[in-house]
Amino acid sequence: MIAEKIILGIDPGTTIMGFGIISVQKNKMELVAIHELILKKYPNHETKLKYIFEKTLSLIDEYHPDEVVLEAPFFGKNVQSMLKLGRAQGVAMAASLYRNIPITEYSPKKIKMAITGNGNASKEQVAAMLKNLLNLKEFPTKYLDASDGLAVAVCHHFNSSGTISDKKYSGWDSFLKNNPDRVK
Repeated sequence: MIAEKIILGIDPGTTIMGFGIISVQKNKMELVAIHELILKKYPNHETKLKYIFEKTLSLIDEYHPDEVVLEAPFFGKNVQSMLKLGRAQGVAMAASLYRNIPITEYSPKKIKMAITGNGNASKEQVAAMLKNLLNLKEFPTKYLDASDGLAVAVCHHFNSSGTISDKKYSGWDSFLKNNPDRVK
């Protein structure tokens, strides 16, 4: 019997936290869940952090992931925004560690590069490639922010299975030529 691996990918945020869960069996990925938590309705930052912690725990308890992966905060100019984002990420990490689930972080550029071959890809480009990679008839576009959470889970699968290499591509055509199996 081939072991199934469940990966929970989280894009932490204080306005919207996106997540995606994939199942991997025999190196074949399957979408389990994708959604986003709308956090702007909560009155203060502390309440948002509490909800992120509780929701991360409930996702872990419901789906039993083998690993949790997070998109690392990018360095912006607004220090307050970065601090809040870092706290959101820390709370999701703490929930994972509380349940003894190993965690990994990836930078936004590395995630986009792993999914599309372009570290500067748009959310729409990432979503379109995820649709192909997961053989989905339709991508749940109403959860476009959640696609970042799903993308980090897929990136981790590629990285841990040796699918990602350090090859550099000059553009989309170069990527497609060298990776015909990644496009359907």
